[in-house]
Amino acid sequence: MYQVKRQARSEFVPIRNLRYHVLVWGTPKTDTIPLVMLHGWMDVAASYQFVVDAFLQDQYIIAPDWRGYGKTDANGADNFWFPDYLADLDFLLDHYAGEGAVNLVGHSMGGNVAMHYGGIRPERVRRLINLEGFGMAASTPDQAPQRYARWMDELKRLHLGHMNLHPYPTVAGVARRLMKTNPRLSVDKAHWLAQHWAEESTQGQWRILGQPGHKLVSANLHRLEEVMALYGRLSMPVLSVEAQGSSLDTWWKGQYTLYEYHARLRAIPQVEVVTVGEAGHMLHHDQPGIVASLIERFI
Repeated sequence: MYQVKRQARSEFVPIRNLRYHVLVWGTPKTDTIPLVMLHGWMDVAASYQFVVDAFLQDQYIIAPDWRGYGKTDANGADNFWFPDYLADLDFLLDHYAGEGAVNLVGHSMGGNVAMHYGGIRPERVRRLINLEGFGMAASTPDQAPQRYARWMDELKRLHLGHMNLHPYPTVAGVARRLMKTNPRLSVDKAHWLAQHWAEESTQGQWRILGQPGHKLVSANLHRLEEVMALYGRLSMPVLSVEAQGSSLDTWWKGQYTLYEYHARLRAIPQVEVVTVGEAGHMLHHDQPGIVASLIERFI
């Protein structure tokens, strides 16, 4: 089993009628800028433990479980909207940072949230680190009818129970699932993560801590013009961290490329791009020491 070096404490914060679960490492000080770490799709805040343990200096770290993930409830929501993550983050920063700026880290979906939020509230972000948050392929208005139809069809499938997440008989089964998704993940880390990524039900099965509604396609199209307007307002220094094993080709099959993502980054006034070797999309699991050193150097 992986041995934790820096123990987190759990806090529950009232955010927009939800009981938000937040992991906190370290203690706030008057001269300390909070480091806020945002997890990705179908992940949890505890996913950052390996990076936190690799920091050379103690940090005051705040990492929420997004709505419908981990120990944060969803109040019966059957689907999830990207703007809600932005508003949740805004309320969360009010609670933990007041009017002060934070250093903001996001992975994958969390990286996309961070990039959008930084363009909306640039005064609240001192430094921004985006770990593999590439955004989405551009869309066109003529795709709207088919997208809405698909969204409604998936909602029906969800309510019929056809999109439920597969349970596992043991926590070892969850660990094997994590290692199947990420072959670079070591056994000790997989077993530690499994106990935070899932929980045992009263029936003795291990249930993934993510609402199935997250699997639905977004009803809204990804409007590139809006994204570029937000990127152009990122007045803080931005660090874009990519894994050597790019996942864009696997996800998008040529519809959206790393070259296109780099073209989008040109809209950002101050941006640095770094590649982490021997790593895939879950680079904070694969190379936590390198990721930790990049974050510490940048902030």
